Amino acid sequence: MNTERQPSSRPSVAILSRGDAAVRRDAAAQNSRFVHVFEALAAVGIEAHPVIYDESFAEEVREQLLAVDGVLVWVNPIQDGRNRAGLDALLRDIAARSVWVSAHPEVILKMGTKEVLYRTRSMGWGCDTALYQTAEAMRAELPRRLATGPRVIKRNRGNGGQGVWKVERLPTSPMIRVLDATKDGSEELTLDHFLRRCAEYFQNDSVVDQPFQPRLSEGVMRCYMAGDRCAGFGHHKVKALVDSPAARSEAGPRLYTSNADPRFQRLRRLMEDEWTPQLTSLLDIPRHDLPMIWDADFMLGPVLADGSDSYVLGEINVSSVFPFPEQAPAEIARRVANRLQCKL
Repeated sequence: MNTERQPSSRPSVAILSRGDAAVRRDAAAQNSRFVHVFEALAAVGIEAHPVIYDESFAEEVREQLLAVDGVLVWVNPIQDGRNRAGLDALLRDIAARSVWVSAHPEVILKMGTKEVLYRTRSMGWGCDTALYQTAEAMRAELPRRLATGPRVIKRNRGNGGQGVWKVERLPTSPMIRVLDATKDGSEELTLDHFLRRCAEYFQNDSVVDQPFQPRLSEGVMRCYMAGDRCAGFGHHKVKALVDSPAARSEAGPRLYTSNADPRFQRLRRLMEDEWTPQLTSLLDIPRHDLPMIWDADFMLGPVLADGSDSYVLGEINVSSVFPFPEQAPAEIARRVANRLQCKL
């Protein structure tokens, strides 16, 4: 990819993902997992280039990104023991040099960490959510909350269930039962032992505490958003944090569907008409700065008086949303075209 911006009537974007030198050498649109995004961008007149990032060649990546109008980023918060600290600094720098970035690191900090569950707890998707800034605060407050029922502890930044635990009191013991979302079996520990396991989460970060949702075994609804419009849904029965062997046996892959799926139209209306506008207002995010692709995971809450389901937000994913419904690339491309038109 030429690292000097060339005069062109076509806007250009980079699709950025993590990889090593070999992946970088062989990167091409046709062999990328984002091939359908490349195709959708080309269909709306946008020139897209694959860019592979690793800390060992970050300066070369910087030059590539300075040569395009915008960059779409697909890099996990934590992957193979590495975080996004270096990448986020790079993205802030190129954004300051007028390259449009989605999702911008500042937007991720506002809406793509577990702390958003605490900041939006008063919204219709919220519940009795606590935020612990220190291990000492968690030691002091968690026992009182456990007296009301099982809780779910979540490190502020993570993915793939890393740093997510179901915690509950034992009726006849001072121990607590903990279930790691990435494992099958629970353990009985002292509170001090559990806090030691969570110690690293408090290294310049925080921990969120939510009540466990009893209807989790009925599945998780994932609403995919392109900016402020719904781009489709995913639904799956989960194993993570579910104790029942029968419910765990029903767990399966996420099934994707379009934004027209009649099962989820109430959730779509809530997301587009109420919750996303409330989210951007509460977190002070300009509408045009919403990520080009993000998703919100919902569990079923208590049944409402009119017989309809309530929804409880479990997390928002912003950093590396993939895979997604087959209809999403076209919506992403339309949003990117609109955003670049405003920029240019």
